[in-house]
Order: sequence, then structure tokens, then C-alpha cells
Amino acid sequence: MSCLATFKTTSMALMFERACRGAGISARIAPVPRKLSSSCGLACEFPCEAREAVESLARDSKIDVGSYHDMDAL
Repeated sequence: MSCLATFKTTSMALMFERACRGAGISARIAPVPRKLSSSCGLACEFPCEAREAVESLARDSKIDVGSYHDMDAL
């Protein structure tokens, strides 16, 4: 299962990906799906099993995540 974090700025998406990879969590930049937003933007895909760790990492790193989504639920 994969989850997606969305962001208001490109820099936050890039910081999030870098922080996840630094913590050993597989993450990759992806476009925001049209189901979530009509505007273009970047999101970051990561394994849902790591969601709790990812949310904690984002908080501790002061990365402003817009929202989290379970891709299987979309």
C-alpha cells in the first residue's frame, strides 16, 4: 500500500522526500493526482506502513504537510 503527502510548496515536498530518505523510509516525489487537486503540484509517495514515523518525522523537521492520503482509498 502506498500513501501520499501533499504540500503547498515545492520546497516542502523536496524537504519531506530528503528527510524520509535520510531516515531510511522509501519516498519519491510524484505529481498530485487530479482526484485531490485541479492545480498542478508536487506530492511525495511513501509506504503506508511508515505513516506514523513519517508524520512524526515531518513534525520534528518542521515540514508543513498539507494532507496525507491513502492511495488505495482514492
